Amino acid sequence: MNTESKPVRILVLGTGGMANNHATAFAHIPGVELVAGIDTRPERLEDFCDLHNIANRFATIDEAIAWGGFDAVTNVTPDAAHYPTTMPFLAAGKHVLCEKPLATSAVDAAAMAEAAAAAGVVNMVNLSYRNVAALQAAARMVAEGDIGTVRHFEASYMQSWLTQPAWGDWKTESQWLWRLSSAHGSKGVLGDVGIHILDFATFIARVPVKRISCLLHTFDKAPGGRIGEYVLDANDSATMQLQLSNGALGTVSASRFASGHLNDLRLRIYGDKGGLEVGYEGAVSRLRACLGEDLISGSWHDIDTPELPTIYQRFIAAIRGEGQPEPDFARGADLQKLLDRAGESAARDGVSLAV
Repeated sequence: MNTESKPVRILVLGTGGMANNHATAFAHIPGVELVAGIDTRPERLEDFCDLHNIANRFATIDEAIAWGGFDAVTNVTPDAAHYPTTMPFLAAGKHVLCEKPLATSAVDAAAMAEAAAAAGVVNMVNLSYRNVAALQAAARMVAEGDIGTVRHFEASYMQSWLTQPAWGDWKTESQWLWRLSSAHGSKGVLGDVGIHILDFATFIARVPVKRISCLLHTFDKAPGGRIGEYVLDANDSATMQLQLSNGALGTVSASRFASGHLNDLRLRIYGDKGGLEVGYEGAVSRLRACLGEDLISGSWHDIDTPELPTIYQRFIAAIRGEGQPEPDFARGADLQKLLDRAGESAARDGVSLAV
């Protein structure tokens, strides 16, 4: 990948914890410059920009657009802010990488996808597990017919940060507490990590979802269900059943109460000619397959998977015309529709709904 052919100037929108990951990743790409930051919190903005040597600092989007000295935006605001903060940049003709989920409703996500297409800019949503080598290899194998017609799958995304302080103390740190409060823009585990595992499963299966059902639960985590200004009402665990358009069935689950699993994803997918197991556990990607004559003995073998460029590298490459902008806002909008229908199903005690 030729990442030096065209200088790209990046503006960072939002300066919370995840913004540091974005800034660090972009800063390591040759020919990319971090030129500006935006945040309504002056002290947080100053600290962030000082840390990453960013010269231009703005309190509002309007000020930044009026200045205009940037090519692309990386949007690292909370979920509920994605739609209102992204749309002005699309109207200004700026490329945008947006954190997931793309929006908090299918209507807003569709509007973002339409606006991005109309603007003719590079638009991508940070479904970070698309960078997992085993996932991409499995998707290619399914597309090439290695396992035949998909018939069944099971997928899970397990986190344990509500039961162990490996990532920090969620009871005292606002960077975690907002994720537990719908009033602060959280859609709970369904919106936060459910989107990843839905993408993980359906991207590999390569078959559209026909129906979905979902159950959600929020556990008691503090006296009175709140800590300070944070009402802890966002869902903590989700289980879903999916039917694909070819009749295949699958289960998808996500939880923040998976004690012992810091951040692990898993998929098992079966066709009429073989099966695949995709794992991302302990930050290690693994792909196993049972194909052909191995079906007789039920033998499984590891498959080598090459490392992949990160989404940050792919975003810059797409801007330079050197790669495809995947996953784009259209994919984000499709996933948001699944999330909305899952939420509607949960509100109706898990009834199965058409997508």
